[in-house]
Amino acid sequence: MVLVTGAARRIGAAIARTQHAAGWNVVVHAHRSVAEAQALVDELNRERAASAVLQLADLADPTRLAPLAEAAHGRWRRLDALVNNASSYFQTPWGTIDDAQLEELFASNLRAPLLLAQACAPRFGAGAAIVNILDTQTPRPQPPYAAYHAAKAGLWSLTESLALELAPHVRVNGVAPGHMLWAVSGGIDAAEQARELARIPLGRLGGADEIARAVRFLLSSDAAYVTGAILPVDGGLRLR
Repeated sequence: MVLVTGAARRIGAAIARTQHAAGWNVVVHAHRSVAEAQALVDELNRERAASAVLQLADLADPTRLAPLAEAAHGRWRRLDALVNNASSYFQTPWGTIDDAQLEELFASNLRAPLLLAQACAPRFGAGAAIVNILDTQTPRPQPPYAAYHAAKAGLWSLTESLALELAPHVRVNGVAPGHMLWAVSGGIDAAEQARELARIPLGRLGGADEIARAVRFLLSSDAAYVTGAILPVDGGLRLR
């Protein structure tokens, strides 16, 4: 059974569908996108009865993380994997960054993945795994996203740290997407989209399913000897 945060739509929903198609039961986490998340759960349960459940939680509230892990485990009395996908993403031009922006970006991109992994760890069974969704551009960040990339850099480091701390019983890896889908709130107009596409060696957006397939691999027995790895799924974007 896998808990996927931010699974109501986009990449999170693709991860949930892909793991479900691979035979996993899925806990679909959402906060505000309740209708979309419930529709996804209903869809998965039509395909295979009693195989998906919705759990609502505000990941910015640290007190909700341990109950989320407990509820995820309690549904089927097991917990095999955690995918930390939920992420806030927006511009923070230098000179305008404030505490509220930092709180939102660090809460979703670093604090929640850390505390949720900590809450899930005692509930994991043998061969469990965590996958954190990172960002291929974090090692070479583009302005004006300093606060976002600072948070993702923390999650990148956390991925490698937890691979050591949770070994040998839990594997911890990351997937680093490039331009997969245009951000809803990224402020990228058509001209900038064209410039960004020109930077991608493969010349196209990746799409959510590319990330979902990478996550499926890292959660599978095919990756049983893989931990502490960051898998770029970016069409070569990191090379530029």
